[in-house]
Amino acid sequence: MHPLQSLRAFVMVAREGSVSRAAARLHLTQPAVSLKLKQLQDELDLKLFLRKPQGLVLTPDGQALLPSAEKALATMSAFEQSARALHSTLRGRLRIGTIVDPEFIRLGAFLHRLVERAPQLETELRQGMSGSVLEQVRDGRLDVGFFLAPPGAGPGVLAPEVAHRELTGFHYYVIAPAGWGQRIVSNEWPELAAMPWIVTPENSVHHRLLKGILDPLGLAPRGVAQVDQEACMLDLVRAGVGLSLARDALAMAERQERGLVVVEGVQLPCALSFIWHRDRQDEPLIAEALETLTGVWGLAETTP
Repeated sequence: MHPLQSLRAFVMVAREGSVSRAAARLHLTQPAVSLKLKQLQDELDLKLFLRKPQGLVLTPDGQALLPSAEKALATMSAFEQSARALHSTLRGRLRIGTIVDPEFIRLGAFLHRLVERAPQLETELRQGMSGSVLEQVRDGRLDVGFFLAPPGAGPGVLAPEVAHRELTGFHYYVIAPAGWGQRIVSNEWPELAAMPWIVTPENSVHHRLLKGILDPLGLAPRGVAQVDQEACMLDLVRAGVGLSLARDALAMAERQERGLVVVEGVQLPCALSFIWHRDRQDEPLIAEALETLTGVWGLAETTP
């Protein structure tokens, strides 16, 4: 016996008052519906219908069982719908490389929308410098990540197999400790490079931006300390150790709140991008991340 099919036959005949109409609604033959009713009544050892001139009507036992039968079918329908939904629900773990501060890269909004769109998806965040995120996306340790480079450059020659989508542009400024205004006699790079600098590792965007400016001039910053965290860099600038680069909004805030010096007339353009491996861009996890990010940043859909 197929109890669900028998319950469907019972409920439909009760609603229609006719085996023929119930059969049409269920896309079954009349004999098939009659057989299922007989099987159900035999199984329950109860008479569920009476035949009258106007059609089949429920017996008192049938009337008592009808609400439970309808509830059972509704529960089963919800179960089947949930099961079907699982086939189209994205699952897995998305490994995301993050940089700088969460607010700047809109990480909270991105994760919130991602969880709304794919509630079965897990995310794993790994904070690092821009270059290290790029390296891990390239070798598969990360699925996607955020990356900083000059506008239009993206990973470029560093990793041509890595695709990118630019999210926003901004500038880096040269900042100096409070009270150093008199020491900065020029905004020319030969003079600036000769001053003490808080430098960063090669895989940071600070290093790459300075290198792009100073290498053609045959110059290098006079490093007096090296850090790999933006917070540490700011602490050292505030402490009077030396110069460094800071994002425009951060530089302006530090000048306003702590009196740090922003070197006038020196701006290094930069862009925040989202990166992924070209060979993986059609994978469901990465495609979902890209679509979600497009909504968060209000970008037009583009083909990488």
